[in-house]
Amino acid sequence: MKPSIPRTGAGRRGRGVAIAVASALAGGLVIVSTPAYATPAEPTFVDGLSQAVFTKSSAEWINEEAWVESEVDSDRDGRPDLVHIDVSRVPETADGLKVPVLMEMSPYYAGGTEVTNWPVDHEIGQPPTEKPDWPAYTPVNRTSPRISGSLENTWVPRGFAVVHAEGLGSGWSEGCPTSGGLNESLAGKAVVDWLNGRATAYTSLDRTTEVSADWTTGRVGMIGTSYNGTLPIGVASTGVEGLEAIVPVSAISSWYNYYRSEGAVRAPGGYQGEDLDVLADYVHTRFDQEICQPIIEELRANQDRVTGDSSPFWDERDYLASAENFSAATLVAHGLNDWNVMTKNASDLYEALKAQGVPHQIYLHQGGHGGNPNDTLLNRWFTRYLYDVENGVEQLPKAYVVREDRTLTEYAEWPDPAAEQVKLKFAAAAAADGVGTLAVSRDGSRATENLIDDASLTAAALAAAENSPNRLAYRTPVLGEPLRLSGTPSVSVKLSVDRTKANLTALLVEYPATGSPKIITRGWADVENRDSAATTTPIVPGEAYTFDVELEPKDYVFAAGSRIGVVVVSSDNEYTVRPAPGTELTLQPSASTVHLPFVGGMGALQQSLRAAG
Repeated sequence: MKPSIPRTGAGRRGRGVAIAVASALAGGLVIVSTPAYATPAEPTFVDGLSQAVFTKSSAEWINEEAWVESEVDSDRDGRPDLVHIDVSRVPETADGLKVPVLMEMSPYYAGGTEVTNWPVDHEIGQPPTEKPDWPAYTPVNRTSPRISGSLENTWVPRGFAVVHAEGLGSGWSEGCPTSGGLNESLAGKAVVDWLNGRATAYTSLDRTTEVSADWTTGRVGMIGTSYNGTLPIGVASTGVEGLEAIVPVSAISSWYNYYRSEGAVRAPGGYQGEDLDVLADYVHTRFDQEICQPIIEELRANQDRVTGDSSPFWDERDYLASAENFSAATLVAHGLNDWNVMTKNASDLYEALKAQGVPHQIYLHQGGHGGNPNDTLLNRWFTRYLYDVENGVEQLPKAYVVREDRTLTEYAEWPDPAAEQVKLKFAAAAAADGVGTLAVSRDGSRATENLIDDASLTAAALAAAENSPNRLAYRTPVLGEPLRLSGTPSVSVKLSVDRTKANLTALLVEYPATGSPKIITRGWADVENRDSAATTTPIVPGEAYTFDVELEPKDYVFAAGSRIGVVVVSSDNEYTVRPAPGTELTLQPSASTVHLPFVGGMGALQQSLRAAG
């Protein structure tokens, strides 16, 4: 392949004066109207925000591609993997102006294969050894010389260079995809190193002509959504110098928590049967399709869909295990209704950042997968940490939550510091297959209740059923005032199983005064992992054990007039392995509880209940 020739704008513009009109928002966020600039030539800031003073014409930018040499050889061909990148920067950088970099790294730029998922209709611990075939992938040149245009129109005119990098094993990058393996983090680290003069890059895959990044300050920020947001966390976990800020959006902080839950083989929402090997096969779009097959086969062998246990293999894909290396200022963004990359990934990352004293903020919204913070917040963040402009972002509130009515609300921190775990106790239903209660005190009953697993039934249908042999349900009295939950709920249930294996699923549900119930959050576990996600501990059929299940973290306001419910089921049709119906679970309500992080704690709950009369 011939190397591309950098395209440089011919015109040069003189310097002008920036004039802007600003309007203050709550908490110091500012929206600045777009001013008319005469002849911009240097970075300009108004109210702590970078201004679009450079040319917006992409034809005038310098656009080039390169291959950065990493420190890994993940395709095992005896040479360090090359990472394919493109660069877009303003023409002034050819005249000595040095600018910081915004980088997005992705394995998706070249598209994906038609890989199939694993079947999930089988007994727990007895997964199929093969899955349906899929068509062979024919690589297509989609990403050379230009990989992507994302970020450019917004950030290049503001005086940031934009770099796109193809994930290992995708497009024109060498190496192999490993779904979160260390090699992928080190590939991103290599690009940051090159931008700081510590790594080598070439103009083509033949490695003959080197190219340097003498146009940058070396200060790098990374941003992206999903896998593209996960890679910045991985790169930050290496502690690479020069990575100053990241904005991971709907990102994975632990791949175990993406594909497993407390020993249960659990899929991301909408992708039943996907696993590490499936995703690696999907993004494996490099031109040499044979070289990575042994590496992906190793993923298949090590991911363990039999026990679902955590292991050193999964630990490699837990970026929080290297949290002591985090130094990049991190703005976490996540949808509160994201059932693909679930909120535990954001919550655990955020707690690690706080523990390490890393500059941090969090943006939570009511959507699902994806959803960037607003442009003003992003601008303020990158301007502060990439241009080192003292714009006061450190003094702003740490948490921004888009509430149920779509208003953006600021909080000092997240979870809300005023939240306290409130323990409510289960009480058995008065009638067979009915609905039990959640209360502050126990009723003294020693009754037990049974449910029969039927994986063909959805959680939503079971939560809505007034009577069902396939679930157990418990509800509070009616709330008289709104009640906010902020943090991680959990349930502790004592139960026995009539066989040696079973799924266990808990749902937190809002039952409105009228209309259908709403599942607020849920959690899953394998009953053989009651002691540890890393250890299978056999159970004795008929013997009762206590199982603690964390639900996905949440920030939610229960409406006045509603009831709060906990529903216990076995298999979850949309997320877990689906065994044949018939497994029986026997629960002891008097020994079972739910812990809910209410803002205001027990006092807020009791006030809400009293207000209902």
